[in-house]
Amino acid sequence: MTESEAVPLPSPAQPDPVQPDPVQPDRWAHLRRHTDARIALGHAGSGLPTAAHLAFQAAHAQARDAVHTPLDAAALLAALEERGWPAVPVTSAATDRAAYLKRPDLGRQLSEESQRRLSEPVRAPDVVLVIGDGLSGTAVQANAVAVLDALIPTLQAAGLRVGPVVVAEQARVALGDPVGALLQARASVVLIGERPGLSAADSLGLYLTWEPRPGRVDSERNCISNVRVGGLAPAAAAAQAAALLGAMFAQQRSGIRLDSPAPAAPPELPRADAP
Repeated sequence: MTESEAVPLPSPAQPDPVQPDPVQPDRWAHLRRHTDARIALGHAGSGLPTAAHLAFQAAHAQARDAVHTPLDAAALLAALEERGWPAVPVTSAATDRAAYLKRPDLGRQLSEESQRRLSEPVRAPDVVLVIGDGLSGTAVQANAVAVLDALIPTLQAAGLRVGPVVVAEQARVALGDPVGALLQARASVVLIGERPGLSAADSLGLYLTWEPRPGRVDSERNCISNVRVGGLAPAAAAAQAAALLGAMFAQQRSGIRLDSPAPAAPPELPRADAP
């Protein structure tokens, strides 16, 4: 057989192109409607699609901004004054944001000036409310007053004495302990910006402590978390806080020793001097 008569060999069979799974994309899309978590982002080459990559960078920048953006304490104090609620500004022993981030212990202590301010004679409250910037001033600015709008009337209607709202800058959760001790409060509620994540940079937390005083540990507190748009609504957080406070006054304890009530049905809060 001459070269011109050679029969050409057939080309190797080419695999069929991979067809998209008609079921799996819909399943992931359904899950994405119920969570802010980054799932099923897809890929482009060895990395993320451009839109997903840019969204991740934007979320990271928002988290950093939430940590470093100063709390607008003046605006908070003005909002509280508009509602007729007395308020007291204080600062922790951390002199600036850099010290606050490097020395968590300083954020748990009051500055000397703030100690003097809170040492002035006042009638001891049943509950002291502390608004602290924490690790997200953004969360506090967006959610704290909305929680108090629902919580304070509930506590007052139950006959509890609510002390002046303490607005604290460079604050950690445990700053509520010396505040409560100086004011001789029976219980404290600290509303504070939570550590921002890549799904939420504006999440507020509430930490409730029975008989606050320096030396309390985290297991002696109760926490309500993820208060924000897209998370737990401020009114729902206030209802849970009222329920927990009712249980604290009834049982004289908090934290892991507290038998928590069902948050959907908060009991009437007894006065501290009730029999």
